Amino acid sequence: MSTTICQVMGFIVSSLGVAGCIVSTSMDMWSTQDLYDNPVTAVFQYQGLWRSCVRQSSGFTECRPYFTILGLPAMFQAVRALMIVGIVLGILGLLVCIFALKCIRIGTMEDSAKANMTLTSGIMFIVAGLCAITGVSVFANMLVTNFWMSTANMYQGMQNVQNRYTFGSALFVGWVAGGLALVGGILMCLACRGLIPEESRYKAVSYNASGRNISYRTGPYKVGSGYEPETKTRKGAGYEEAARSEDGRRSYPSKYDYV
Repeated sequence: MSTTICQVMGFIVSSLGVAGCIVSTSMDMWSTQDLYDNPVTAVFQYQGLWRSCVRQSSGFTECRPYFTILGLPAMFQAVRALMIVGIVLGILGLLVCIFALKCIRIGTMEDSAKANMTLTSGIMFIVAGLCAITGVSVFANMLVTNFWMSTANMYQGMQNVQNRYTFGSALFVGWVAGGLALVGGILMCLACRGLIPEESRYKAVSYNASGRNISYRTGPYKVGSGYEPETKTRKGAGYEEAARSEDGRRSYPSKYDYV
C-alpha cells in the first residue's frame, strides 16, 4: 500500500512540476523593469524567452516576438534549450509513469517491468527538474550581472543609461516547478524499490570449498583387563611359515607361546 501511495504522490508532484515548467517557459515576465528610482512611469517594459512587451499607463500592452535566433546572446539561447529539454523529458516521463502505476493493470505486465518503468520515469523527472532549475538560475545570473553593470554606470554619471531589469514572476515559477519535478522523481525512484519482487531482491549464494572434505572416524576404544596378552602383528616370511605338524596340518600358535 505504501508503494502505491508513494508512486501516486510522485506522479502527482511530477505532473505539477512539468506543468509549472511549461507555464514558466511560456510566460513573458522573465525580466521586468526595475521601478525603484522611478516608481511612476508611463511605460513599463518586461521581457520573456520568446518576446518583449511594453505596457502603457493607459492599459494598452504591445508584445513583439524575437524575429532572430542568431542575434540573441548565447546564454539566452542556452536557457531556451534547457527549458525545452526539461519539458520534453517531463512529458516523456509522465507517459512512462502512467503505464508504470501499480494501480493500473495492462495485460500480464509483471511487477519487475513496472519497477523498471518507474525507475526510468523517476530519472526523467529528476533530469527535467535539474534542467529547469539550471535554466532559470542561468537567466537570473544574467539579470544580476546586467543590473549591477547598469548601476555602476549610473553612479558614474553616465547619461542615456539603459533600463535596469530585475527578477520576473516566471523565474519563481520555474524554480518551484523544477523543485517539484525533482521531488517527484525522487519519490518515483523510492517507489521502484517496493515493486521489485522478493525473490529477485534477495538471492542466496552458496559457497563450496575448493578442497575435498575429509572425514575422520575414531574407532571404539577398547579397554583391556590387564591380564590379556597383547597380540603382535607381524608381517614377513618367518611369520607366514608356520610350523606344521607331522600329519601335514598347519598349526597356529596359542596364547601361551608368547609368554
